[in-house]
Amino acid sequence: MTDSPTVVLVHGAFADASGFAGVIRELEAAGRTVIAPPNPLRSLAFDAAAVADVVRSIGGPVVLVGHSYGGAVISQASAVLDNVTALVYVAAFSLDVGESCAGVQEGYPPSLLATTSYPTGYDAPGAPGGPDLYIAKERFRETFCADVPADVADVMFATQRPLSLAALTENATAAGWKTKPSWYLVSEHDNSIPPDTERFMAKRMGSTTEEIAGSHTAFIAQPVAVAAFIGRALAA
Repeated sequence: MTDSPTVVLVHGAFADASGFAGVIRELEAAGRTVIAPPNPLRSLAFDAAAVADVVRSIGGPVVLVGHSYGGAVISQASAVLDNVTALVYVAAFSLDVGESCAGVQEGYPPSLLATTSYPTGYDAPGAPGGPDLYIAKERFRETFCADVPADVADVMFATQRPLSLAALTENATAAGWKTKPSWYLVSEHDNSIPPDTERFMAKRMGSTTEEIAGSHTAFIAQPVAVAAFIGRALAA
């Protein structure tokens, strides 16, 4: 599939790109070229610029896939990337200009994450200001990855990468989904982003939308299904 787009997977908060392992295996088995670069999780503008640099270096078309906060990053980055042909959101934020990840959830019942995350007592390294955010151990699995085995959740907790509070509250300055086609996979049992918020964002974008009976990280528990969803976006 030499003419097919490169799939660039962008992870979200409290995680790293290793969570995409199962999805990567499925996509590569189908002949797709896939990369999953690190998302710095420092500020929306900084993170979008970092991802944009990676995408610009790819010779050919790209489909950007974002999970969670990674969706906000691909929305902003894609606005200045001519080689991005489509956007895929997996239980992810898609922000409009002047909107933040925190702000887009207003008006919906708060997610479990609102009460199980906590700020550090020190400023987030490399962020514009303010603390980092982590998810507390006691309810990490329930909040983030309820459909993975407990021992896997324990490792995910121990290795979680924090999101700076600055990134959560920074307003978007661009929205690539306004000019690029999008696909959205809603997680029906998401305790990190309210599923109704996901449905609202998908509808606003005019996305091709499907739902999966899974947690915020359904792509880890159900990589075959999520890779198939991404595959349908690629085929379109």
